Amino acid sequence: MRESETVKTEKTDPALKSLPPAVQRPKKGGTLADLLDCHTRVGALWNPEGGRIRCVACGHRCLIAPGRRGICKVRFNDGGQLRVPFGYTAGVACDPVEKKPFFHVHPGSDALTFGMLGCDFHCSYCQNWVTSQALRDEAASAPFQTATPEELVSAARRHGAQLVVSSYNEPLITAEWAVAVFQPAKAQGLLCAFVSNGNATPEALDFLQPWIVAYKVDLKGFDDRRYRTLGGTLDHVTDTIKMVHQRGIWLEVVTLIVPGFNDDPKELRDIARFLVSVSRDIPWHVTAFHPDYKMTSPRPTQADDLLRAAEIGTEAGLRFVYAGNAPGRVGQWENTRCHGCGETLIVRSGYLIQEYKITSHGTCPRCGVVIPGLWPADGPAAGQHRLPRRVNLK
Repeated sequence: MRESETVKTEKTDPALKSLPPAVQRPKKGGTLADLLDCHTRVGALWNPEGGRIRCVACGHRCLIAPGRRGICKVRFNDGGQLRVPFGYTAGVACDPVEKKPFFHVHPGSDALTFGMLGCDFHCSYCQNWVTSQALRDEAASAPFQTATPEELVSAARRHGAQLVVSSYNEPLITAEWAVAVFQPAKAQGLLCAFVSNGNATPEALDFLQPWIVAYKVDLKGFDDRRYRTLGGTLDHVTDTIKMVHQRGIWLEVVTLIVPGFNDDPKELRDIARFLVSVSRDIPWHVTAFHPDYKMTSPRPTQADDLLRAAEIGTEAGLRFVYAGNAPGRVGQWENTRCHGCGETLIVRSGYLIQEYKITSHGTCPRCGVVIPGLWPADGPAAGQHRLPRRVNLK
């Protein structure tokens, strides 16, 4: 679902490996939903409406009757109050920030990344389906462990992370828990960010805005009919992109290029032109699909597919277009170049920063133009190899 580089299964995902042996699983005869209901609290993103509850955490805006659940299956009406996930994680890892991917947010830094269970979409090619579809698909059931915000922040400090990121499943449906973690993280000088499918609401973004500095949106295509097969609508996601940008939150957008699903040049051109209409400075990442979950028929995305998409983005007027998931095979499209003079400012190979030239003022050293993004006062240590690594909380 989220980060396109995130590993596919419980056996290999560093975030899932971090869970200790004493993880929680449903007892015989019980359901995962029953167990998760014990790890909830009354939420903030809802309003009473005619004897039911209107949840405003995501674009579905579910109207939930007493005893019923929203589309996400983790937010539910309990006696006229909306209970929401709280106090656990289903995955924790310390990832390179480039894995989110954020290329214009403190390059070369690490992000303590945490997730929960559930999603408001049901994408057939979800690459995080083990956690995102755990409430819909028995095969996707993942273990989880109890956690406190303080434990997560302490882990971030212990591992030298500069960011704390909510990801892996869809964080909008667990926004209250994310903010509970972001509050102490921000107090300790850490930057906080969201990695989301973009099915947001103004209420949810206003709730998050005081705590986050960056937001990544998956723009899965530009065909509303196909978007609906994934469980969402195109308009909700494009509206989210506009709203995030309007609020001054740093925004990056990712499109997973799926052959035969969203790789038509016209559709890619429509995506790029839409992003240009919001801001030419939005970084657009085009990343590689591999057959996964229920979508195993399309071929894997090739480097040539990514190069073609990247060229379309640049031709449409975007200043920062990146081809991902293919380190060493996409040439200059991993790098950041100055939109003023063309100088190469950051040279990347996967998660490795090989060269970094942006000044402490966030400008090009050659022509002085400001490079949009969130840049560190001191640049990263070039040549430092960084990989996702497991995090133990207990």
